[in-house]
Amino acid sequence: MKITIHDEFIKLGQAMKLSGLVNEGAEAKQVINDGEVFVNGEVEIRRGRKLREGDIFTWKGQEVQIIKSEL
Repeated sequence: MKITIHDEFIKLGQAMKLSGLVNEGAEAKQVINDGEVFVNGEVEIRRGRKLREGDIFTWKGQEVQIIKSEL
């Protein structure tokens, strides 16, 4: 799956919501704090981790790549 951002970065918790993997920020916070989310293959426990174009995060086998809009 891919999500498109229009700014330089998106925070991990926001990206999880935008991708539809979680419904609420509280849910994203919980799974990130529990060490269930990987960014570029490494466990990430910071909900505010800045994701930029080309970064990939994974949760429960779902892989999401960050794409930057051309606009």
